This record gives sequence, C-alpha cells and structure tokens, in this order.
Amino acid sequence: MGDFRSFRQNGGGSVDFDGIKISLASADKIRSLSYGEVTKPETINYRTFKPEKNGLFCAKIFGPTKSYECLCGKYKKIKYSGVICERCGVEVTSSRVRRERMGHIELASPVAHIWFLKSLPSKICILLDLTLKNVEKVLYFEMYIVIDPGVTTFTKNELITDDAYMNAVREYGPDSFTAMIGAEAIRHMLASLDLEKMAVKLRSQAAATNSEVKKKKIIKTLRLVEQFLGSDSRPVDMILDVIPVMPPDLRPLVMLDGGRFATSDLNALYRSVINRNNRLKSLIYLKAPNIIINNERRMLQEAVDALFDNGRRAKVIKGSNKRPYKSISDMLKGKQGRFRQNLLGKRVDYSGRSVIVVGPALELHQCGLPKKNCAGVVQALYIFQTGALWNCADDQDCSKDGAK
Repeated sequence: MGDFRSFRQNGGGSVDFDGIKISLASADKIRSLSYGEVTKPETINYRTFKPEKNGLFCAKIFGPTKSYECLCGKYKKIKYSGVICERCGVEVTSSRVRRERMGHIELASPVAHIWFLKSLPSKICILLDLTLKNVEKVLYFEMYIVIDPGVTTFTKNELITDDAYMNAVREYGPDSFTAMIGAEAIRHMLASLDLEKMAVKLRSQAAATNSEVKKKKIIKTLRLVEQFLGSDSRPVDMILDVIPVMPPDLRPLVMLDGGRFATSDLNALYRSVINRNNRLKSLIYLKAPNIIINNERRMLQEAVDALFDNGRRAKVIKGSNKRPYKSISDMLKGKQGRFRQNLLGKRVDYSGRSVIVVGPALELHQCGLPKKNCAGVVQALYIFQTGALWNCADDQDCSKDGAK
C-alpha cells in the first residue's frame, strides 16, 4: 500500500493491503507529508477571528476554515474547487482537509526524540553502548563527548567538562581532536554506525562469550540492529531536524460564550517550541556567545521533549490553572487515548459486550454466550442474507430460525 497522502488524494476508497507498518519518519518524509512550514506561534487574529498567516492555524497551510471559500472571500462556492487564491494563497476546497493536512517546523538545531531516548530500553543508548545518564549529559549540554581523541590523552566516547575541553583546545589546538556536545554529537555518532559490520561483530561476540549477562546484552543490541537492517529506517532518524505539526482540527481552538477561547494543550506546547526555535535562529544570526546559544539549544530540546511526552524527563510544564499540559503521548496512551477510546472503541456490527460471570454448569474449557447477545451479534448478517426484518426485542428467547 502507498503512503497515506496518495491514498487520500485517490478518494480514500477501498484498497487491498497486507498490513500496516509504523516506522521512523525521516526529515525528508516529514517534509513530503507537510503542506507548509509553520514559522509563527500565533493561532488566530483576535479582532478578525481569522487564522494568522504561517501560524499554527494558517489557512494557506492547512486549508480553509469555511468549505469552498478562500480566506479573503474572493472565491466562494464549489464551482471554484481546486483554485488557489492569488490574493491570500488559500486553496478553495472542503474545510474537512483541516483534519488531514499537516505542517512542519524546521528546527535551528537538531534534537533527540524522547521516545527513543527515555522509553526503556533506550534505543539510542543500546546502539551507542552508552549509559542513559551519559547520553543525557551530552544531549542537555552538560558535558562534551570525545568523537576522535587525536593527539590528546582522551579516549573515544569519554565525557569531558567545558573547562577540560577549552584547556585541550588551548594546549593541542582546535583541529587536533574532535569533541561535540548536544544532539549534533549523538547524530554524528549514529550516522557513523555501520550496521552490517556491527551485526557480524555482535554475532561473533555472542558465540564467544560464556557470561549470560553479557550474552543477554549482546542479543538485545543485535535484535535492534537487525530490526533497523530489515526496515527502511536509519538510526540517525531518531534525531530530529524537522517536527511535524498536527492538523489544526485535531488540536482545536473553540470560542466560548463570554468571548473567551478554549484551546488544546498541544497549541501551547507547539507555541513554546516555535518561540524557542525562532529565538535560537536570531541568536545564531547575531553570532551570540557559545554559552548563550548552547543554553537556548538545551531549552529547545526540553520544549520538544514536553511536546512529545510532558514530564517524562524534566519538570512537568503546567498551564495558568496549574494543570499539566497533555502532550502527544498523553493523547495517544491509555484507556482514554486516541487508539483505545476513539479507534478501537467504535461500535460496529458483529460485536457486543457483556459482564463476565461464573457459570457452574460449564466445563473448565467452555465459555457460555447469552442467546440475546448472540442474536444481536448476528442480526445484521441474518437480515443481509435472508432479506427478512427481525426485531430481537419482540422475541424474548431470540431463537428464530437462523439465530440459533
């Protein structure tokens, strides 16, 4: 099956497929799914109530707020469907596309995806053979990691402080060794991995070792390496240069009776990412001191962490009412999440629910099903096959022909 965007463009009809695969999205893949870059943290104009251009609700990126009407009102009605207004740049189409169209944010500095860092076992730590504590020290700009020791006394993958790094630069020169900090360092290390050679080496190590603890660790790493080799994903994709922005109708902004607005928590988290990203771009452009730029990069990493999984690592980000913001992870996980509540929890034909109770008359391997439940489950199938109308409520024992 092709990608989701081409599926939607073909009308979303029935398509034969063998399965659905969830995998890492590369930066190019995110850009190809996006309809435009979100550069401003604003949502709507509070005087005109129209979406701000290049903001989180931009009509040019995500589609019109009113079906078959551009933002400026030049083109109205379905006869102009598909036309892009030359004045406001909005495509004349159904407003339903605001549930499907995604945007993206181009990051001024790469950041690590917290799901692959903090979800145990940490995928990044396993591949780099580093502890989570050491990887966090590098990612959050506490210590440098030595990539190539060169002529210095350092060893590869050794963590050094700012002072040790500056002393080594003064003593040996800036080109005599390579040490990096932040997500750029982790990305460089992931990009330099040769997975095929790594798999061969791990297999030989697993065969040679007698220690059960070491063998277990090697097999865990080997399994992850083989998963990457068997997919189109690359380890470097766990470090993000681009962040996808969810469709606006999935993180709505609703006007209340008193003229106030209620908004999804995701908008506040996206706003924090955009503000810090724009500030970092300005500091880089102004050639600010390294310590200031690194501090802003750390803050950008923390903002992206909160967007994907608020409270997983640092302090929970809260709103004005002291309530923690719901991140993307919070919207997806658990019984009230998108999958179990909205997608798997739909009421469909040939399904039913009841309370589980004990049955003294049943054998250990048996399970009893109430006749009424059984009849309700097959009722739609019975009507479809026989063409006969059947109201189970009128028949208390539900024992008509075909329903037994």
